[in-house]
Amino acid sequence: MTNAVAPLIEQLFLDLHKNPELSNQEFETTKKLRSYLERANIHILELGAKTGVIAEIGSGGPVLALRADIDALPIDEQSDCQYRSTKQGVMHACGHDLHTCVLMGTAHLLKANETHLKGTVRLLFQPAEENFSGALHFIEIGALNGVDAILGMHNNPNLTINQMASRAGPFSANVDRIEITIKGVGAHAARPEAGIDPIVIGSQIVNAIQTISSRTVSGLDAVVVSITKFLGGNTWNVIPQTVEMEGTVRTLTPEIRLKVKQQLKSIVENIALSMGANAELRWFDGPPSIINMAKWVDFCQKIAEQEGYEVIDFQPQLGGEDFAHYLHHLPGAFINLGSQSPYALHHPKFLVNRDMIMPAANYLAKLAEQGLIELAQHR
Repeated sequence: MTNAVAPLIEQLFLDLHKNPELSNQEFETTKKLRSYLERANIHILELGAKTGVIAEIGSGGPVLALRADIDALPIDEQSDCQYRSTKQGVMHACGHDLHTCVLMGTAHLLKANETHLKGTVRLLFQPAEENFSGALHFIEIGALNGVDAILGMHNNPNLTINQMASRAGPFSANVDRIEITIKGVGAHAARPEAGIDPIVIGSQIVNAIQTISSRTVSGLDAVVVSITKFLGGNTWNVIPQTVEMEGTVRTLTPEIRLKVKQQLKSIVENIALSMGANAELRWFDGPPSIINMAKWVDFCQKIAEQEGYEVIDFQPQLGGEDFAHYLHHLPGAFINLGSQSPYALHHPKFLVNRDMIMPAANYLAKLAEQGLIELAQHR
């Protein structure tokens, strides 16, 4: 069956990579996926998704969900492959085209074995992972209704195509965005004593918040606070009245997330106050940390070894992933499979090793088949 499915999935991959679509704009991608599923007589659930597709194979309970993300990034591809993106400024620089094809291959393999499934496999071809809105949208429209557990996968360019990695507990970071506004008093640059300089204040805030990771939390707890935008002033001889800053905070646990938020607010407000200015911190919650359940990590690792993968110890990463929202509703796990690329995720020359697609599809199909048995035994 694998040999029959492989050419079909290869064609889908080339098509998706050539024609990437940004988050919440995956209209043509959605049409293609629906077409592939319909031709395979795979049942599509009409839940009102704006983009993306939700489908099912099998019948009855238990229900195990598998998820793949389908959106691309606003990056201009610089690879020299023959199937490079035809859309300027848009490319699959994170491998979501790969994830989609792996799940589509899995779908075709499961459909061929549908009568032997011990329950139902729900397939989530999810949009808008890159802006962290897709999982929340799917949850809102009922994509998890009736599901007992969920598994997800992301490619890892640092691993070879025969390697799998996961871990119990925190897997990815809480991803939060911050905005800081400092309001001082403008003045002539030659007479700074007549004003309150928000640039100096902002610079001290940037330096001070770096002490959060070194002096506020344990050195064993991962914390990153990065200021990535600092805007103030519009000419060379005037001290501005206002400075705007923006950045991100990455943590692994809810407790450290709250502690960093409180300390950051205190630093921002009190440094400004001590220098006669006012400052406001605005905090925007992003996706939480993926917290993998040990039982499902062990299960995924066991099946990976059976399928010929080398299981690698994985250290938690401070990147974000909206799959975390699903795990706040259901038990499950998120894993990495090697894509063996010389370039990192989100790099304009990033390309996956396509030889991983069908072995990964076989692996996910086996996870689904055995996962249903596992769920049925513990209902």
